[in-house]
Amino acid sequence: RKKFVDLYVNYVFNESIQKPFEDFMKGFLKGCPARKWKMFLPVELQIILQGHRKCDWNLLQENAKYREYEKLDQTIRNFWSVFHKLPEEKKKMFFAFLTGSDRIPGYGLEHFTFTIQDSKVENPDEFYPFASTCYHTLLLPR
Repeated sequence: RKKFVDLYVNYVFNESIQKPFEDFMKGFLKGCPARKWKMFLPVELQIILQGHRKCDWNLLQENAKYREYEKLDQTIRNFWSVFHKLPEEKKKMFFAFLTGSDRIPGYGLEHFTFTIQDSKVENPDEFYPFASTCYHTLLLPR
């Protein structure tokens, strides 16, 4: 019985998936050549591929740029006041709204910038904020 179970487990977990796994590995290595990734430690590679999980939200605020707004405009001060009161999960949801991902890029927030721009609508109370994820721009009505 033990031999049967061992052979069956080997078949299910190794032999039956060998061809699909080889096909997957061949395609994966075309986009991510293994030779180039060997210079990274596993932790570094994980950060490059997945991004950081923890964030310094004050650094995000420091790196923000403004169009049609000044740093001390009431709308901007209100935005940051509300933002910093949010729980961590909601802040990550905002980051996903802004960038398309809730993970901080591998290069870190030190080099990440985003722009808060006035959406220039006639009646700002009738419009929600809008994000352009490609350009990391938040269109924020006054």
